Amino acid sequence: MVADDVLLELIHSELVAYAYNKEEEKDKKEVDFSSLEYAGFLSGYRIIERLTKDWPRFKDELETLKFICTDFWSSVYKKQIDNLRTNHQGVYVLQDNAFRFLSRISSGTQYLEHAPRYVAFTCGLLRGALANLGIVSLVTAEIQPMPAVKFHIEVKRS
Repeated sequence: MVADDVLLELIHSELVAYAYNKEEEKDKKEVDFSSLEYAGFLSGYRIIERLTKDWPRFKDELETLKFICTDFWSSVYKKQIDNLRTNHQGVYVLQDNAFRFLSRISSGTQYLEHAPRYVAFTCGLLRGALANLGIVSLVTAEIQPMPAVKFHIEVKRS
């Protein structure tokens, strides 16, 4: 499975480099990583289909998020989420204290500006997985002292 880990890291780095270079060619002052987030959305949507094909429907949001933190995260990142918190009003915070895509970046503050490009794909991955499970959400990331990341999930209710 080490080959799978390396493959995921290589594909992710190429996706980030491609999205960054594509936006840089447009001479924008701020880089838009929506294409990277969308690639994550499509991937998460498809991955969750395979993972849940033999599972019964989840009874509520919290049960769904617990599945995301354990089975889904483990299948993608080979570890569970370190912490899940909720305010029981549609806001969930998933914390990964050693996010694998940031672990290769130095913990110096000079690299903090580059960190958002490494979490955009995962924000999309979470949003896509949740969308397939019937939960429309907004997913953002908060970079803690690297390599820790908090993913904030705000469930959209109609």
